[in-house]
Amino acid sequence: MNSNQQLQHLYWRAGFGPRPQDVAGNPSPRKALRQLLHDSEKYEPLTGAGLSFTEPHGMVMTDPASTTKKPVPDGTVTTPPDAPGVVPAMRPRSALRGGTLATGVPRLRRAALTPEQRKMQNEGIRDAFANISTAWMDRMAASPAQLREKMTLFWHGHFACRVRQPNAALSLHNTTRQHALGKFPDLLLAVSKEPAMLQFLNNQQNRKAHPNENFAREVMELFTLGRGNYTEQDVKEAARAFTGWGYDYEYNFKFREREHDAGPKTFLGSTGNFSGEEVLALILKQPAAATFLVTKIYRFFVNDVPNPAHIEPLAGAFRKSGYDIADLMERLFSADWFYEPANVGTHIKSPVELLAGIRRTLNVKIDNDKPLLGYQRALGQTLFQPPNVAGWPGGRNWIDSSSLLLRLQLPAILFKNAEFAVALKQDENDIAPNLTKAQRTVAPGTRAQLPLAPLQQLLGSTPAPQQPEKLSQFLLQATIRPENLRLVQQAAQQKEPAEALRTTLISLLSLPEYQLA
Repeated sequence: MNSNQQLQHLYWRAGFGPRPQDVAGNPSPRKALRQLLHDSEKYEPLTGAGLSFTEPHGMVMTDPASTTKKPVPDGTVTTPPDAPGVVPAMRPRSALRGGTLATGVPRLRRAALTPEQRKMQNEGIRDAFANISTAWMDRMAASPAQLREKMTLFWHGHFACRVRQPNAALSLHNTTRQHALGKFPDLLLAVSKEPAMLQFLNNQQNRKAHPNENFAREVMELFTLGRGNYTEQDVKEAARAFTGWGYDYEYNFKFREREHDAGPKTFLGSTGNFSGEEVLALILKQPAAATFLVTKIYRFFVNDVPNPAHIEPLAGAFRKSGYDIADLMERLFSADWFYEPANVGTHIKSPVELLAGIRRTLNVKIDNDKPLLGYQRALGQTLFQPPNVAGWPGGRNWIDSSSLLLRLQLPAILFKNAEFAVALKQDENDIAPNLTKAQRTVAPGTRAQLPLAPLQQLLGSTPAPQQPEKLSQFLLQATIRPENLRLVQQAAQQKEPAEALRTTLISLLSLPEYQLA
């Protein structure tokens, strides 16, 4: 395996693929890794217009005191216009974009909304989530901080969370983004105090008198230790430590001391009046935590089949570093075994990796990126909507007969406006469920612009008959089969140079080999 192949492998695993300009100078993998780490040092939150959601005026009571009946001078009693049972006026739909709910203003219960208000609320929430997703996809495709984006995607699946509130989801996203390459104890504590996670795992209902074990169980089973490394009694004791952890009306973390069980607890062999913070610290003292985390990272970045001989030294160094994530990733990407043939071109791209990779490696500009969200869902990975708390299973689960067909058709849809309308499946957790088939159908219309100049520079003076093979070496991590190469060469024959290059690109992107990284 030559250095150029190693370089492309690194860019695919540590980010969303190489651009022609990334490989033009043929830097060494070591130098490219240093640059990736440097470019990903700075944290920049995901912000922008339309990424937050505000309840429209008609869905809040502007004065809590006004819900009571008030006497007037003549002794009669009047009911204020915004009292329960009275439908308040609504703002236009544009009021749902941007900002946050005013301090101290209570929401009306969803059951009290009219059908029109409920529809308006659903549309505002859906638009905010769509804007968050497209903004993040733009970052994946264009940001120089490729390793931070890829690590944020990993943690997005590791700390899988699905809530209805866009602002809470965005806050959790920015927390994982901020700590994505920092120390894992800081990331774990910050995520554990995010209102979105506390709501999703029911810790808002975890009170001294009636402990709820859901949050404590998932913290150990899915986030830190894995099954078999704790007991049911540990779950019960940890749940007691997390009593009182919740959030306030504006979705800020709040510790309710009166709801906290401050009594002695025996957890993972230690006894004390442990708080939630102390329980998290005790978890990370277990050697199993580093092994569990490194194994999961290995499966995402290296190979679906863990290799204990690779994982154990990494896990030891990870613990010794205080769970330094950036240090772990540098060790992983610097290891000789990372570039072994068994680990190259064997990873099935997730839908997000596939879409972001096409955009990044080809410098694609998208005029209308909203349909891409529909293709994400049709392919089985909608950002901010994991199937459950375990996240997306990944690997071979990404591919079935219908998703593979769409994957192979996607380049033609993007660059040739091919007809391939997809009717999305109903989801009981949809923000707006029970849509008609027509409303659930995603039709072409992204209008993707494919600039050819960077690829022409990559090709240089390569003769036209050899260009398909040269491009295949750049675009494909798996070796192209001879019969597929002949098909690509035939497709580009007897066309003017620019159109031949465009046809070659689309043909290569449409191969099964392109599904692998």
